Amino acid sequence: MNLERFKITKAAEIERLRGQALPPPLGTARPRFIAPRAEGERIRVVAEYKRASPSRGVICEHHTPEAIAEVYTRGGASAISVLTEEVYFKGHLDFLRRISARTALPLLRKDFIFDEAQVHETAATPVSALLLIVALTPDAAHLRGLRALAEAFGMTAVVEVFDERELDVARDAGASVIQVNNRNLETLVVDASVTRRLVSCRLDGECWIAASGYETRAQIDALANYDAVLVGTALMASANPCEALKELTR
Repeated sequence: MNLERFKITKAAEIERLRGQALPPPLGTARPRFIAPRAEGERIRVVAEYKRASPSRGVICEHHTPEAIAEVYTRGGASAISVLTEEVYFKGHLDFLRRISARTALPLLRKDFIFDEAQVHETAATPVSALLLIVALTPDAAHLRGLRALAEAFGMTAVVEVFDERELDVARDAGASVIQVNNRNLETLVVDASVTRRLVSCRLDGECWIAASGYETRAQIDALANYDAVLVGTALMASANPCEALKELTR
């Protein structure tokens, strides 16, 4: 149900993109996104700029993209995830440009991306990576095409999975950066056992990111065999997101 409404919401936007000239891709090099961590390195934190969500409604709307870029940079984030979906997350594509102007950190575009036109649109922005969700693109051939197109533009394709079947699809599509989401996108329920269970399937050479439900350093330290953790709501809902982030990255 939820996945279908997300796709329906994007339909008009995709038709608009298909009907206009493709924007030229960014002409400069993009910062490298998250890489597998070396032995002894601590898990990196990808801090997220998220004004609202389907499960929480409005979280925080008073932090501007410029302010949050500086806050997350000072707080020790390794990258910044930016929600650009407008209806459910109160985001905007221009947030990417505004945040990039205030930080050298790599950016991840998070949206419901399942069409080539959206990848072309993303390539014209200063992001280092974009999110592809297996639940939205369950056909491995289609997902492979989107991943390859993103990589052709110099972007990393972060491929999100929720269970073992989706992990198989991600691998069939050639994904090497895997984001395991504890949140079921159909029900929006968070189950922290998902990241604990799936990590046993990790293969050498892959980069793994855990997402949804993380609020404390103790939770992050328990994520053995993950390279990074994505934290959004806990930071955006905090009275002092910089100090909250420093606690996670200390």
